[in-house]
Order: sequence, then C-alpha cells, then structure tokens
Amino acid sequence: MSVRAALALTLAAALALAPPALAQQRGRAPAAPPAEPAPAPEPPPPPYEPMLLRLSEIMGALAFLRDLCGERDGEVWRARMGKLLEAEATTEARKARLAGAYNRGYRGFELTYRVCTPAAETAIVRYLAEGQRLARDLSSRWGGG
Repeated sequence: MSVRAALALTLAAALALAPPALAQQRGRAPAAPPAEPAPAPEPPPPPYEPMLLRLSEIMGALAFLRDLCGERDGEVWRARMGKLLEAEATTEARKARLAGAYNRGYRGFELTYRVCTPAAETAIVRYLAEGQRLARDLSSRWGGG
C-alpha cells in the first residue's frame, strides 16, 4: 500500500469515527482554533533598574572610548556587560533593555568620535567615576554587601 493510500485510509477512518457534531459542521466554516494563552506579564522592574540601565550605558561608552584612546580594554567592558546580563536579565525584555542601553552608550560615541580627543579623555574619566559610584551604590543598597 502506498503512503498516499495509507494516509487516505487513515483520514477516512478518522472522519468515520468523528462525533456527530463534527459531521454536522460540513459546509460551514471551520471553528477558530482555541486561543493560545497570553504570555505571563513581565514582573515589574526592580527599584534599581534605572541605575542598571545607566551603568550599562556607561559600560558601552567605555568599551568604545577606551579602545579609541589606546587602552585596548574594550573586551573587558563587553565581558563585564555579559556578566551583568547573566545576573540581571531575568526576562528577554529586560535583557533587551540592558543590552540596548549598552549599545546606546557605545554607538553614541562611535558616531561622534573618530580619534581620541581631550573631550573623549574627559568623558572616560567622568564615566569611570560615575560607573564606580553606581556599582558601589547598587552593591551596598541591593547587593547585600
């Protein structure tokens, strides 16, 4: 018996065993499939979310600026961001927000600077200080330490 014949036989048997209500629906449009349950709503962000977003943006800026100005440690900043995502990206939406902040920081300077300038060096100093303060505040307030 060919595969096509076996499939036709199986389909005929299934229709013959169908409950009468299904048989009566011939000629009518098929009923809409049951709706899939809506995904669970995302939990509200933690109170320190704005600080994490800012820290992510700073890490992105530092990844670009420090490489541009000769430090060549952009990969270190990317790795730190990866660790932050591992620890804090509890949902895909949250991961997207944090990664988006990092990318904004990186791209904002990538669009502006082609060479290291005194302004870029000043930005590095300021971002290092702000990032250190944010990391300390996050750790002392919500990190249990």
